[in-house]
Amino acid sequence: MNKKKYKSKLFDTATLLIIAICTIGLGACKQTQLLSDQEFNKEWLFFKGEAENAILVEFDDSNWRKLNLPHDWAIEGPFSKEYNARTGGLPVHGTGWYRKHFQISKVAQNKIISVEFDGAMNNANVWVNGQFAGKRPFGYIGFEFDITPFIKFGEENVIAVRLSPEDLSARWYSGAGIYRNVKLKINNKLHIPQWGTKITSKNISGSNTQVNITSSICNKYKDQKTAQLQTQILSPKGEIISVITSDIVIQAKTTGIVDQKLNVENPQVWSLETPNIYTAISNILIGGKTVDSYESKFGIREIKFTPENGFQLNGKTIKLQGVCMHHDLGPLGTAVNYRATERQMEIMKGMGVNALRTSHNPPSPEMLEICDKLGILVQVEAFDEWKIGKVPNGYNKYFDEWHEKDLRDMIKRDRNHPSVIMWSIGNEILEQGKTDGWKIAKALTEICHSEDSTRPTTAGFNYYPAPFENQLTKYVDIVGMNYWPINYEEILEANPNMIVYGSETSSQTSSRGVYHFPIEAKEQHQTNQVSSYDVTVGPAWAYPPDVEFEQQEKVKRSLGEFMWTGFDYLGEPTPYGGRDNSTHGYWNDDWPSRSSYFAPVDLCGFPKDRYYLYQSQWTTKPMVHVLPHWNWEGKEGDIIPVYSYTNCDEVELFVNGKSFGKKVKGVDLTPIPAEFHFFPKGTYLSKYRLSWDVPYQPGNIKVVAYKNGKVEAEKEIHTAGKASQINLVADRGTINADGKDLSFITVRIEDENGNLCPNANQLIEFSIEGNGVITAVGNGDATSLKAYQSKERNAFNGLCLLIVKSTEKSGIIKITAKSNSLTCSELTINSKK
Repeated sequence: MNKKKYKSKLFDTATLLIIAICTIGLGACKQTQLLSDQEFNKEWLFFKGEAENAILVEFDDSNWRKLNLPHDWAIEGPFSKEYNARTGGLPVHGTGWYRKHFQISKVAQNKIISVEFDGAMNNANVWVNGQFAGKRPFGYIGFEFDITPFIKFGEENVIAVRLSPEDLSARWYSGAGIYRNVKLKINNKLHIPQWGTKITSKNISGSNTQVNITSSICNKYKDQKTAQLQTQILSPKGEIISVITSDIVIQAKTTGIVDQKLNVENPQVWSLETPNIYTAISNILIGGKTVDSYESKFGIREIKFTPENGFQLNGKTIKLQGVCMHHDLGPLGTAVNYRATERQMEIMKGMGVNALRTSHNPPSPEMLEICDKLGILVQVEAFDEWKIGKVPNGYNKYFDEWHEKDLRDMIKRDRNHPSVIMWSIGNEILEQGKTDGWKIAKALTEICHSEDSTRPTTAGFNYYPAPFENQLTKYVDIVGMNYWPINYEEILEANPNMIVYGSETSSQTSSRGVYHFPIEAKEQHQTNQVSSYDVTVGPAWAYPPDVEFEQQEKVKRSLGEFMWTGFDYLGEPTPYGGRDNSTHGYWNDDWPSRSSYFAPVDLCGFPKDRYYLYQSQWTTKPMVHVLPHWNWEGKEGDIIPVYSYTNCDEVELFVNGKSFGKKVKGVDLTPIPAEFHFFPKGTYLSKYRLSWDVPYQPGNIKVVAYKNGKVEAEKEIHTAGKASQINLVADRGTINADGKDLSFITVRIEDENGNLCPNANQLIEFSIEGNGVITAVGNGDATSLKAYQSKERNAFNGLCLLIVKSTEKSGIIKITAKSNSLTCSELTINSKK
């Protein structure tokens, strides 16, 4: 991410900061006027609906709602069958207005004033003091407008933003509103513009690495400017390790390009294990005074893709253990929050994930910053549609006019992130079936290569063999296949120089803590839930994870996979809804199902059983998992299938202390009644699951995992007694008092011995005291229609979630949870500056 070096709090009256800049290598410190990029999120006014003349300064907005950005109006609901379950059963369409009053000091009259939006959903139109500043229809892309001509220095200014997201414009929950961060920028007329640096490195294996920095220098003056560009590289510890100064001459009203080469001795490479981040600080100096300072984060690493060795990072072959992710944050909606995004990716990394596909659009800047920090590889995806639409009001309406600018801006924004390894130009685009579809693929790949020659292009193809026959695969560097694992080998044999991977895999569906008997490949159930035995796959193209595991082992040349999806997401409630992905209409046939069942983690971030199935394949630290729960009153003596997942050699099952024998992974196979479109209807024998048939009796089940005959891991589940208490467990006991940070509190319904009650659904009421607020609640139930902004929530299979946000005051936050039939619980969180 690129940004000004010096951060400050938001100034409603934006005054110039006087900052002392030491010009390294040029002598003493020089005083100059610089202003950092300012957060422009506070004290906006919002109105849902049409508002005539809302662009005018004198418009009366005194009754509008006051709020801070980012903001997603749709997540506030209400859930309604009137809306499309495909987009969450929430009001993602309509018109919304945002206005903000602000002042800029007269001392900034010779500066360039601009406003930057990280994203606004969607069809954004922006006015300043009644003058049109610009528009951007694509809600996922960042944009910046120069508003200097419209500013009244020393007086009140008003910025007005009109958003008009349309119904049937997306195939999932898009959210609505200014849902990403906004910044105000005050620059010198000679400055590095938005996304103005491009950083690459080479010879990383040597003791001296060359870092190449290409900087754009924008001259808004009416005359030529002679200056110097001084660039410093800071180590991951913040120490200056390399400096270069270049003399530059930039013609009037033009943008010049400056190339600099710096040496870094003994580089600390960016890798999955050591995600080291360097900083480049680019200072423009005139007469020895710094007039602009620009900061760029980057990593020193080398990526390579070959048919022989697959994907290599710093010379090491790595199999992609990836997930696809939509952009919503569950109960928080799409409004960007750093901690919520970080938590998602921490949970994914705990499952063994090393890669993310940003399906099917550019992600937030925060997501890439977090992946840089955590050591997670990223495929950044641009489009879900080209010219042929999947929904009537999708990106196809804007493709001709906007695709090149949107794609170039995406790459410029994200190209310095070491985590980013591929550019995806499209997902399941319908041009696969057209004989001239290759022309668009070729054009998009050429755009990518012109902006960034260091990363390959890819796309997710699902209409096999159409993209091969129509030559689209010829015009991407790497071929992604959505849901064709059985055909990897066939594809590679026919195309020996091709690089292939699973760009979207499995689409297994399940509900956390739900188990249906008998085990059968049944798409739908009267509960509107899906069994967590993970054999009910739902859509016809889907298949159990086991199939992909097997093919990835068998086809060594595959780069790996991106399974669908890491987290459950709002909308697209497959297998419920009664539609497929090419249908333009509503998905309300199975209301109240209104969010997905696809992921190994539910909307709240609670792992389902499948989380541990992936963990058993994608991690090395010894682990073992057992399912189902052991509360089956009324089924005494009935056979209950017990499954276990492990990354060890074998597992022994104990029921009430009695051994039911050991099972060897890879030898003792588990039959699952999987059915999918390229597999004969019937039973699939999985070597990734161990299983026993157990006559049910209350008590406990325990699994013990062995490696080389030695006990390495174990897990035990007890039959829970009557629900008697609430247990509150915070993910972090101390949070930042910045008005943004969050504590995610797991709410457990337990018996008197602390066992989770797996069938509990009591209503929990929450209250809060001190310097925090309740920002959302949830429970992971894809059929619940209760508002996320409520202060109460029913447990779903023993769990629910409370999300608490800090204020800007430090101190104690006290949370109380109570229910009529349970012992009250309290929890204290510290909020600190």
